[in-house]
Amino acid sequence: MTPHPGGPQGHHPRDYSQAPLLLFWEMTRACPLSCVHCRASAIPDPLPGELSPAEGRRLLDQVASFGEHPPTVIFTGGDPLRRQDLFDLLSYARDLGLRFGVSPAVSQGLTRDTLSRLADAGASALSLSLDGSRPETHDAIRRQNGTFERTLQAAGEARDLGLRVQINTTVMAETVGELPEIFHILRQLDVRAWELFFLIKVGRGAEGDTHDLPPAGCESVANFLYDASRYGITVRTVEAPFLRRVLRMREERGEYWDDPLYRTLRSDLIALEGAPSMPSGLAPVGTLDGDGILFVANDGTVYPGGLLPYALGNIKDGDLPSIYRSHELLRQIRRRAFTGACGACSLRQACGGSRARAYATTGDALASDPACVWTSAAFADGG
Repeated sequence: MTPHPGGPQGHHPRDYSQAPLLLFWEMTRACPLSCVHCRASAIPDPLPGELSPAEGRRLLDQVASFGEHPPTVIFTGGDPLRRQDLFDLLSYARDLGLRFGVSPAVSQGLTRDTLSRLADAGASALSLSLDGSRPETHDAIRRQNGTFERTLQAAGEARDLGLRVQINTTVMAETVGELPEIFHILRQLDVRAWELFFLIKVGRGAEGDTHDLPPAGCESVANFLYDASRYGITVRTVEAPFLRRVLRMREERGEYWDDPLYRTLRSDLIALEGAPSMPSGLAPVGTLDGDGILFVANDGTVYPGGLLPYALGNIKDGDLPSIYRSHELLRQIRRRAFTGACGACSLRQACGGSRARAYATTGDALASDPACVWTSAAFADGG
């Protein structure tokens, strides 16, 4: 949604001990869609107890109280358009001097007029989800026909209205082969940012094992994303910080990874786009849940990230900056006090592994990330 830290090689990582880069506010769990992998297990109607308009303003006051560099607020859900006070809250955020973006569901409510109102309210960017390269794939995941075409239309309209557009894609075993074609669509739409979510077993994403990629598959996708980052589009990942390790390895060793899935993805990418000719734009450093990222749920509960359901407190009776700066789990994450392979890895400062996946797998947010190939014995010596 907004540029992540790191920039060109050689930049020093930003210190997130005092304030996160991004604050995600799950405004509601109400959503007209019923996506198969939904983190929030979103439902048609709001849940009891979601933050009131007054409590929402208090949350934004707390965000502003982080000081000189408050986090950018990402209004998400569910579908934030289901909040009747959305535009009032956006105006309040703007009056506080906060930067913010919006992540709406692509539904009948996302009209050109709505997009225009978001732009007029001061939104700096808009993120839209595209999980397949064809209507039958994307619409099946979103469980509503027509969402593929509406997504492409909304992306074009938002860009025409001056909104920066980011496309979000969930990496799933059954659709991973469509990633090169999704990237091709982004280039056709002149979208400049692509963020890929590596699945975590929470919400509806925890229903069965069919969506998961094994560690070797994650390594193949990460290597493909390194290639994709050489076409001038900003590529970021959620819950796959090992992409930063892959960046280091590719730039030091060249094409070290020889796997059938990677070979196929790379071949398809070059067939669609031609050989890449630019340096990689991947950031060598970045954020982790609790280290640059913070998440506030619809009822005010504070979590390290949207996919790490470890409650840190609640904004209704707590102070957001104090929670972020003082909670012991977040302090441990920021000093990389991990166990196992992640704790021993020489690249733990740049990478750090997915804390959400570690928690979902073991119940310990400081354990190793099982999706990284370096957590296996075969790669342990390389770390």
